[in-house]
Amino acid sequence: MSHRRLLVIPLFIILLSGLVFSQSREAGNLVIDGIPDIPPRIVERMNQYQNVRSAGFLDWNPNGPGILISTRFAETSQIHYVERPGGTRQQLTFFKEPVGGGSYYPGKDRNGFLFRMDTGGAEFFQIFFFDRDAGQSTLLTDGKSRNTGGLWSHDGKWIAYSSTLRNGKDSDVRLMRADKPGTSDLLVEAQGAWGAIDWSSDNSKLLVGHYISANESYLFWCDVATKKFTPINPQKDKKIAYGDALWSKDGRGVYYTSDEAGEFQQLIYYELATGKKTTLTGNIPWDVGGLALSDDGRKLAYTTNEDGISKLQVLDLQTNREIDLPPLPVGLIGGLEFSKDGGALGMTMNTSQTSGDAYSIDLAKKELVRWTFSEVGGLETEKFVAPQLIHYPTFDKVNNKPRMIPAFYYKPQNANGKTPVIISIHGGPEGQARPGFSSTYQYLVNELGIAVLVPNVRGSSGYGKTYLTLDNGYKREESVKDIGALLDWIAQHQELDATRVGVTGGSYGGYMTLAVLCTYNDRIRAAVDVVGISNFVTFLESTQEYRRDLRRVEYGDERDPKMREFLMKISPTTNAHKITKPLFVIQGLNDPRVPATESKQMVETVRKNGGTVWYLVGKDEGHGFRKKSNRDYQTNAESLFWETFLLNGKQGTN
Repeated sequence: MSHRRLLVIPLFIILLSGLVFSQSREAGNLVIDGIPDIPPRIVERMNQYQNVRSAGFLDWNPNGPGILISTRFAETSQIHYVERPGGTRQQLTFFKEPVGGGSYYPGKDRNGFLFRMDTGGAEFFQIFFFDRDAGQSTLLTDGKSRNTGGLWSHDGKWIAYSSTLRNGKDSDVRLMRADKPGTSDLLVEAQGAWGAIDWSSDNSKLLVGHYISANESYLFWCDVATKKFTPINPQKDKKIAYGDALWSKDGRGVYYTSDEAGEFQQLIYYELATGKKTTLTGNIPWDVGGLALSDDGRKLAYTTNEDGISKLQVLDLQTNREIDLPPLPVGLIGGLEFSKDGGALGMTMNTSQTSGDAYSIDLAKKELVRWTFSEVGGLETEKFVAPQLIHYPTFDKVNNKPRMIPAFYYKPQNANGKTPVIISIHGGPEGQARPGFSSTYQYLVNELGIAVLVPNVRGSSGYGKTYLTLDNGYKREESVKDIGALLDWIAQHQELDATRVGVTGGSYGGYMTLAVLCTYNDRIRAAVDVVGISNFVTFLESTQEYRRDLRRVEYGDERDPKMREFLMKISPTTNAHKITKPLFVIQGLNDPRVPATESKQMVETVRKNGGTVWYLVGKDEGHGFRKKSNRDYQTNAESLFWETFLLNGKQGTN
């Protein structure tokens, strides 16, 4: 056993011993504390919903037919190959941990792809090369640092990626070769979070991004030979948030998205020699993202996020006109990638009523082609509920009118009498709730008869850069007030039962769940917190060092005495004495973002006050449960929790 392993085991035991309480038991890799046995009827009823699958488009095979996709057939998502539309899914990777990436080597002399994987949800990702001819994978990175990206140069010689290898904190841009595993060259050494975005077609230049926050980032191009990097679109004294970026085929310019000209991310072409900018989507009052450029440089694809719904456009760069596309379902679109000949555009699509699948568009025939047909556990998809987009007024005003908060409303069909409600709050906090498929929401609505409201409170992305900043720093509790306004909206609608309202959320949504429970305890029946922040000061001091400064920009710097006092004041642990309603806390032991100590201290505080808490810890999980067996138990336990405290009205021990 290695010296490193000997050091890790005592730390694991110390952490775990602090999480196990007198009522706890273990099942597999789960520590189950205060949770009753799950009735078989719940396991049976949940089974179909837990076996809904999805598939995501990853990449085209550059030297033959077929595509790579990501899907799950056992415990975790793995990479599969599909030779033709509707063809058999051939599994290529077989690991206990989920696998991401799936980027094909672009040349003809090797047959394989890059993928990345971490251990136990700790997010210290490693990059591997899978040789399809040999059926074997090779670790390319050092096995210890955190590595993200993995961008092939067009000739396949180099792989650009981000790594904390240098000091464990800053993410530098490095170059490595697939035939020289374990070695790399430093391309960009700097403080903060840096990432490679796109290679120029001649492989001499690389687009590089520097991320500060959701409202501030920087775009550069780097000469690979000299390692000199130059800012693109330098604008002093103005914060700009950049999205995606791509080199033009001739290398003379860059297509990028940014919010420099207004509230939303627009698509802009920037000419390097002159600095001239041409806005290509000035008529679209929504964020543009998800760029893809055909290999011949003639077609540019992008999506727009219109009130949470994806719209796809393909631009003919020779005529500057949009190419006609076939009708597409209303939902979410991502993972855009042109085929090698530019004749087809691959993507992942899902809707609120269908799980995700891999598709392509034949641009000549204007035909939508479905590659995968993911199972939905034998459920009847026509019975799935599509959400209604609503807007409700909150406490403040814009232009002398109440500010309106968008939310998606999943309403049970054929509901009799007043319907109980669960408010589900997204994480981020810069995230955005969108009407993609959720088997959990469908179960709650169809099986338990619970309405689900999914708001995009202030601070959410997708509604302009001003809206995005409305919860920053000292304005943190104003997003909690937006949930208070939603409780008012519920009370005004006769079909909803304002006396039976639950709240749930993950990560930052977990903080929001706890904060709502503290602030509106008398109006909430029960709450489920998943990997949530319980104290901003201890969170900022204990989250992984590589992301600490990124979070300080959003939440405030706890090293400043005034801000520290404010963060302590609004933290759920400080206000936990106000909680008298049942709470379910779910946590991954290896979470690098919101450490397990955040959930532990919240559980201890509420229990010390005599409150009812169910507590679930995944020993082999991180920021949320990714393994199917763990996830199945979690959703079964959540169903029992909602039945016990929301539907049946039990109040817990207080």
